[in-house]
Amino acid sequence: MDTLTVMQKVVPELKDVLERRYTILRAVRTLGPVGRRNLTHELGLSERTVRSDLDILRAQGLVLASSEGVLLSPEGEVVLARLDEMARKLHDVAGLEAALGEIFGLQRVIVVPGDSDSDPSVKRDMVQVAGEYLRSILRDGDILAVTGGTTLAQVAECFPGESFNRRVTVVPARGGLGEDIRIQANTIAVRLAEKLGGSYRLLHAPEDVLPCYVEQILREPRIRDVIALSKRAKVLLHGIGTAEEMARRRGLDDDTTMGLIARGAVGEAFGYYFNAKGEIVYSTSSVGLRLHDLENISKVVAVAGGRSKAWAILAVLSTGRCHVCITDEGAARRVMRLKESTKTEGGVTDDHQDWD
Repeated sequence: MDTLTVMQKVVPELKDVLERRYTILRAVRTLGPVGRRNLTHELGLSERTVRSDLDILRAQGLVLASSEGVLLSPEGEVVLARLDEMARKLHDVAGLEAALGEIFGLQRVIVVPGDSDSDPSVKRDMVQVAGEYLRSILRDGDILAVTGGTTLAQVAECFPGESFNRRVTVVPARGGLGEDIRIQANTIAVRLAEKLGGSYRLLHAPEDVLPCYVEQILREPRIRDVIALSKRAKVLLHGIGTAEEMARRRGLDDDTTMGLIARGAVGEAFGYYFNAKGEIVYSTSSVGLRLHDLENISKVVAVAGGRSKAWAILAVLSTGRCHVCITDEGAARRVMRLKESTKTEGGVTDDHQDWD
């Protein structure tokens, strides 16, 4: 029995207090310098609780106060790194990673403690882990293909680019959806190329077009060349969207969206909508990598987190097209529950009450 377990036996409330202060420290690392009111709002805690915990953390020398708010002290950085390790052991994150990897036949699973739906610092940690993983696998001469979305935009923004200079070519795997330029694949490709010290190519084409125009667009030499380059990628980094969210982003009409839901669509990737078993229930005519192109890519890396994304993650992982999944604990544990529910008689059922 380790020291922490013994202490929990004597002081059972220790775990709750420790996890709350750990959450506050992570949020300060992500948002700092940050004011107490903003911290209270982000974490959904009472102002009294946050004030009391910050006073204790400041007295211990873990956070520093300034006119702009609180931020981590150098000692706080060290302590938080140790707490990250403790959190993985306390929640048996390694066991969770192994179980997910075995169930979906993945080469690697990386799970960040926490749930990004309820704690914004968890998503920040998740995208930083994704950036560090990319750094560890990319080599000179590699081609990296990337899709769009808010999660990958944050990966590009938080990517640790210092002292890193590789001859990597970054290309968008998809055209644009005509939405916020900051989350389009072209923008993410440029930002990652800058951080990697590499080069980039741009795909000047919309993602979704009428079927009658796809062939015409693909005849354009510059578009054809970029898509050909993306098919030669060594690594593909992509996000995962819920079916409803992606239908809305693509501007699908209400009838089509309701039809998708009626056919069991819960997740989307590369213009394909999947049910919980990973079966295609609908696909769009689009410009960019298609599902069959993934067979020739050595590392297909999916990044998505938050309990609300669990159905979508389950669907995409069930296709068998991913090699690596980077997610958070909230999503991972719910995916495990959902996967188990698909084995029970009567198939998949929704489980809004399945989270502890």
